[in-house]
Amino acid sequence: MDAQPPPDERREIRISHADRERAAERLQRALSEGRISVGELEERLSIVYAARFGADLVPPLADLPGDPLDLRTEQLSTPVGPPTVLRGGMGSLRRVGNWQVPARLRVQSSMGSVLLDFCDATFAHPVVEVELQLGAGSARLLVPDDATADVNGMETSMGSVRSKVSGRAAHGHPHFRVYGRAGMGSVTVRRRFHFAGRHF
Repeated sequence: MDAQPPPDERREIRISHADRERAAERLQRALSEGRISVGELEERLSIVYAARFGADLVPPLADLPGDPLDLRTEQLSTPVGPPTVLRGGMGSLRRVGNWQVPARLRVQSSMGSVLLDFCDATFAHPVVEVELQLGAGSARLLVPDDATADVNGMETSMGSVRSKVSGRAAHGHPHFRVYGRAGMGSVTVRRRFHFAGRHF
């Protein structure tokens, strides 16, 4: 019996017309959300409709939310619209308790600390985009126990980014897309700690 070739040498399974259509739908949604331009859409669609294997779909989808090779129809998306802006300056910025969380949130802070506690909040959309623009301050995002968070879009110069929750979205649970830039501060995404009847 011939030996099986290593996994990376095996020929890929060809994609179907339905796979191409689902990839095209993700590009159309990216256009409506303002992520790509009409010219980019046309260029990427030409690649999608010429694709033969799953790997061919990675370049046109790689910089968009979600796994480029996950072509399920129920991909989570965020609605169109401007973000709600929170400005902290040199002071601290806090949102705790039962507050209404917009689908898109932009947080600007130069040197102060930021605390966004989403655990008791009310969500307008299952996916929340959080754009952080931080200087020397730090940010803590406390998310519900069943939430997930993708922090791959965060960039730092001398700071750090840590997430203690899964980054893969799951339907029926809140999902956070955290992106932006932190200068010298840190960004932490975690669940709340519970001790002796208290949470923090």
